Amino acid sequence: QVQLVESGGGLVQAGGSLRLSCAASVRIFSINAVGWYRQAPGKQRELVATITNIGITNYADSVKGRFTISRDNAENTLYLQMNSLKPEDTAVYYCNARNYRAGLSLDDWGQGTQVTVSS
Repeated sequence: QVQLVESGGGLVQAGGSLRLSCAASVRIFSINAVGWYRQAPGKQRELVATITNIGITNYADSVKGRFTISRDNAENTLYLQMNSLKPEDTAVYYCNARNYRAGLSLDDWGQGTQVTVSS
């Protein structure tokens, strides 16, 4: 099991920037894929961005060109740089670690960090 601790959320005006961090309890490069998901009130949790252990990234269409996912293997930390924030980006952001074992995907989640974008 991977412990994940997020930080960096907060309140920001539309057009502003925030950087989220997620500290992992294991060597982050050993995890098959890590990423960020978000959940707004009354909505399902949705993918924001992921990065695999070989550096392949994937972004939701709604954040392409504005958000950048990266990781620091030495610090075992995952980041999400969020620029040009919009009110619709308001949500709780969760860090995810996914490993594949015997054909199954095993997910670990952080506790979440609130991001609020005011108009």
